[in-house]
Amino acid sequence: MTLWGWAVFSIAVAVAVGYAVWRRWIAPWADLEKLVGDIGEGRKPQTFLIGGADSARRIGLTLENLFSRQQDLAQQLIEGASGTDIIATAMQDGLLVVDSQRRITLANRAFRELFGLTDSVPAVPLLEVVRQADIDRLIREAIASGEPQRRELELTEAPNRTARFLQLSAVTTVADSGAINGAVVLFHDISELKKSDEIRRDFVANVSHELRTPLSILRGYIETLLEDPELSPDELNRILEVMKKHSDRLSALTDDLLSLARLESGHSNIHLQEVRLSELFASIVRDWGKRFAEKKLSIDVGLSPSVPNIYADPTRLQEVLYNLLDNAVKYSHAGGKIRLEAVRRDDNVEISVSDTGIGIPEADLRRIFERFYRADKARSRELGGTGLGLSIVKHIAQMHGGRVEAESTRVGGTRVRVILPLSHHNQSGSVTES
Repeated sequence: MTLWGWAVFSIAVAVAVGYAVWRRWIAPWADLEKLVGDIGEGRKPQTFLIGGADSARRIGLTLENLFSRQQDLAQQLIEGASGTDIIATAMQDGLLVVDSQRRITLANRAFRELFGLTDSVPAVPLLEVVRQADIDRLIREAIASGEPQRRELELTEAPNRTARFLQLSAVTTVADSGAINGAVVLFHDISELKKSDEIRRDFVANVSHELRTPLSILRGYIETLLEDPELSPDELNRILEVMKKHSDRLSALTDDLLSLARLESGHSNIHLQEVRLSELFASIVRDWGKRFAEKKLSIDVGLSPSVPNIYADPTRLQEVLYNLLDNAVKYSHAGGKIRLEAVRRDDNVEISVSDTGIGIPEADLRRIFERFYRADKARSRELGGTGLGLSIVKHIAQMHGGRVEAESTRVGGTRVRVILPLSHHNQSGSVTES
């Protein structure tokens, strides 16, 4: 072979060897670089198969395994975050999570609604978003002491909004190293509990007040009888009449208290049966005829032809109408007019009692169904009212799945409506059909 031939052969061998080296050891690194770039940007590579040396192919397979594990971890994180969001959103209590610098890291919907915040709460110090120093102080004390903290908070800042009472509970969160790295605060609305406690206190005070007057009078007259047994017959009769009047008042108050206690206990049954309102109204007008006549009151009955028979407890319904008529008679002027009416409104029957009496101030209308509430306390006691009749009416209506409403003017008297559903399958209380 000539010198020139050996030169060409040597070059060809060098090129072949160089290509083989490039193909086996250099070219795979470009493919590996592209694989790593795709994985780093979160894209799935078209293939993990890499040519060249065995080591390059093994690296490709390792990258495939790493990518698969990365995707699994990412999915777990997404599912975990989603689960946390679902739980936080479903909570009725407000939930706030802050870091050690009291910056917000999580605030659920209930918390945002409590303080009128937007859907997204920035990761800023709490006081920049919620200007409630008591909350910030509670968190600061919890982080400083490492102990759970509890406090009550009254929210009254929102205009035209009833005050709300919150119970705050704060506990710290701890990092793997054992250091405190933040706090979790729950905001539990206890407004209804506060209201119930206030109602309970008012109830005890009202019962005590209602009992004190007749008992004091009875005690006074009993002492008079004991000290002076030789009273004249006229004076003795007067004293006995007064004692009977106040003993009757005590009896009525006791009966109403027991009736209301049974209704509120949740153990009082209603016995549903078909009630013909025409027959019920006729019976009630007949029973009340004497009282109407004593005060020269006229009674007008209005029963729309469209009103069907209803399913109700006839005894309870009679109790409702007796209480409403009792109020109408007491607060009507002699010669006044009372109207007993029933009309159909969509899927409800509206039973109402109207009078032309003294009426109720507008400010008192929303409270007349509360226990012992009286618009005119002195007049009510003078007429012998216990202050419980309308509360009993409200509870009986609610047991039937209905509600009560009232309207009044100082000129036109008062109208109370009891609205009952035609269907008897949606009752909220304990029901027995007969």
